[in-house]
Amino acid sequence: MSELDTPLSLRLPASTARKLAKAGFETVEDLLLCAPRRYYHWGALTPMSMLHEGEDVTILAQVARAHLVANRSRQGVRLEVQLTDGITTMNATFFAHNEYKLAVHQRLLKPGASFLFAGKVGSYRGTLSLVHPSFEGMDDASDSAEERSQRPIPIYPTSGGITSWIMARSITMILDSLDDESIDDVIPADIREQRKLPNRATALRMLHQPSTDDDYKQAKTTFAFEEAFTLQCILAGRRYGERSLTAPACPLTSSHAVSEFIASLPFTLTDAQSRALKEIDADMDQTVPMQRLLQGDVGSGKTVVALAALIAAVDAGHQGALVAPTEVLASQHLESMRALVQGVMVDGKPVDIRLLTGSTPPAARREISALIESGEPLIVVGTHALFSDSVAFKDLGVVIVDEQHRFGVEQRDTLRTSGDGHSAHQLVMTATPIPRTVAMTVFGDLEETRMAGMPAGRMPVQTFLVDSANSVWMERLWTRAHEEIERGGRVYVVCPRIDETDEVTDVEGEGANRPPLASVEKVSQTLRRLPALRAHRIETLTGRTPTAEKTQIMERFASGESPILVSTTVIEVGVDVKSATMMVIVDAQQFGLAQLHQLRGRVGRSSMPSVTMAVHRSDLNPDSMARLEAFASTTDGFELAEKDVQLRREGDVLGAGQSGRSSHLRFLSVRRDERIISHARSDALRIIEEDPKLMNHPELACALRRLSADSLAWISMS
Repeated sequence: MSELDTPLSLRLPASTARKLAKAGFETVEDLLLCAPRRYYHWGALTPMSMLHEGEDVTILAQVARAHLVANRSRQGVRLEVQLTDGITTMNATFFAHNEYKLAVHQRLLKPGASFLFAGKVGSYRGTLSLVHPSFEGMDDASDSAEERSQRPIPIYPTSGGITSWIMARSITMILDSLDDESIDDVIPADIREQRKLPNRATALRMLHQPSTDDDYKQAKTTFAFEEAFTLQCILAGRRYGERSLTAPACPLTSSHAVSEFIASLPFTLTDAQSRALKEIDADMDQTVPMQRLLQGDVGSGKTVVALAALIAAVDAGHQGALVAPTEVLASQHLESMRALVQGVMVDGKPVDIRLLTGSTPPAARREISALIESGEPLIVVGTHALFSDSVAFKDLGVVIVDEQHRFGVEQRDTLRTSGDGHSAHQLVMTATPIPRTVAMTVFGDLEETRMAGMPAGRMPVQTFLVDSANSVWMERLWTRAHEEIERGGRVYVVCPRIDETDEVTDVEGEGANRPPLASVEKVSQTLRRLPALRAHRIETLTGRTPTAEKTQIMERFASGESPILVSTTVIEVGVDVKSATMMVIVDAQQFGLAQLHQLRGRVGRSSMPSVTMAVHRSDLNPDSMARLEAFASTTDGFELAEKDVQLRREGDVLGAGQSGRSSHLRFLSVRRDERIISHARSDALRIIEEDPKLMNHPELACALRRLSADSLAWISMS
């Protein structure tokens, strides 16, 4: 076992180890790879003018004065301490039953002394204050004044009662006991030398105990490269392993059925569609399995491109599968695809397209399963049911995964690969790339095809932000909904909850004065009472609505019998109502950019002008507001994907996680570190080509195993 794999319970006091474990730090490596969120300097105290009430902060401040005061309205005393950053002042107050309880505080908090203070910013009589903050002295007589002024002070993330100095003290204890020789270098020595990177042990000390700013900057660069390099090794290994897999050649250009299909379309392919088909054809004409991402906004024509690939597989004597995240979307794909292939023949027979979902009747399921297992050339449209162990394709040529962000890497690979060395071509599609997708594209796990532009006749959807606290705006919003209906439009109203029993975490956090999140039940009741909407039938649709009833509700909505539909995000994908012209998203701050864009894509599906209203709270945090402003600023899905990466993290590049905490990336930024990624990619490709089994790089192999359980699967394939 590596020194870094040692449990913290063997290196730290039991109480400290337990606290750290609750925060997710189990091993020495977990703790040492926790990067400080910022660094302070003695000569540059934190501007208190930047603090806001309610924030959890760690500040570096000097004591201006401190005095003991007896409480007037209750028993006990308080120590009032005035803090300064050299420009602004604020108070820190400590309460106790008697002065003896504050003796230590009085002794330490002398005017002129500097401390790190941690706590929640409050307000008293209009002045910011800290009540019972934790504090840690920063004086060190062993350092000269010049050394102390130059040395950065790391400030660590805090949670669960773990202060920055608890983290710092624990890390110091670990580093003091660490034998640098026991720290294996993940990056091979020749690459470290070429890239001018310190060894891992040195980088860890530079990260947590920097003497200068250059120290921690170099450490962060080193660990960013290490993350990029290990990930690139895994991805390069996967690509290497793919060489041993074979996929059936299913060319599009030489397929008579594909040519017949394209000629039969009631429209001419766009330039973007033609380019996409050309790139897919180049992949599917080979026996190396295609791994391609097809990105295009709602209505850009991805379905036609996907259907051409499926027909090519069937025409070559193989099977095709299209996986959708919901039964509604799968059913709509089935209907549109059957309509598009009418008259197209394969071996003198019409193209056979079947539907397999969780709701498929047993008799029909047995029939379809028998066809799948026989190897009969056909196209199967389905949901997660296609991942079931009971579904075994005998001769799968291509897999299409629609709305790919709903599926993890493991799910997709389960369907496309078999244990006999064969693999299907794979095309994954999305209307809105999410952070993980962007990251995977940059890392090179998927080849990318972008279909930019909108079909002729489509108008961009106007998007507005509406503060729910503004009663005039809200009244106008529902009047506008009435006007849309009078013009022949339909109105979606989307809420984050079904009813009061639906437990949905408030992204803004809990607050005493904060109303509960909007629910389908409450909003529909409210709308039925509004004078502007009384004349219109309002229906609801949620995940709890039975499938048969969903179909009926959508039919009444499309026909105008019920022109207002209040729903959850079940209508996010796969709902195509051409007459829908208005989308109202209530508590829009609850949704990510990808989801907001998908919801907006439910309107504007004809030549009629359309609008989206994002209703939000008035007291949003800056991150939520930035996300909504980004949403309103553009209807371009590719631009939104880039903004999403800026606002959120890249996500779990290797697994099924989409963004944020699940990310393997602690130091690396896809947007910021493209140069690092490029260098790491070329180094990783060389290593895998020269030593695919990593026989000469055991430390690297060990690191990859820790990163991902199946990260070395290519070794058994090679």
